[in-house]
Amino acid sequence: MSLAGRWPLPDHHDLRDELLAAWDRPGYHDRLHLAEVLDRLELLADAGAGFDPTTVALAAWFHDAVHDGGPDDEERSAQWAERVLPPAYADEVARLVRMTAHHRPADDDPPACALSDADLAILAAPRERYDTYAAGVRADFAHVAEPDFRAGRAAVLRDLAAKPHLFHTAQARALWEASARANLGREISDLA
Repeated sequence: MSLAGRWPLPDHHDLRDELLAAWDRPGYHDRLHLAEVLDRLELLADAGAGFDPTTVALAAWFHDAVHDGGPDDEERSAQWAERVLPPAYADEVARLVRMTAHHRPADDDPPACALSDADLAILAAPRERYDTYAAGVRADFAHVAEPDFRAGRAAVLRDLAAKPHLFHTAQARALWEASARANLGREISDLA
């Protein structure tokens, strides 16, 4: 199914098209990333992760809709959702998008746990895909000098690695935790 066909609101096609245009950019935060997050959300929903699939899918569509490497990308994405989504979704989608700034959802928050896990599952990708992801992240931050990027990226990865679990749902931990930790360790070592 095309990415456009995965839009969760049967109407609001103009908004879908605006989002597709926003995601049409080079680097990691592109349409492939959106498709992968949606794929992982479907996997977690099928495994019984306990969240409303429409709301969390909308949050996926918005979570990196604004991405220019700035410190407020998630906030600007959340504000966009608040401005344009129907009231039944706007506040919750914005809350979920803001959570992706740090990927530290509360354990008793199934929608946030699912979105965080789906977004971070790239960390468990096979080596070739992981390396493409890491190169895409570097491209996203091409405006940052290499030493500063390496230090910043290593700090982000070390912060993630320090968490007791990278993933918050049992399903995601079983599927992705070990591979993700191996990839993180390798990239942190490469950045040193």
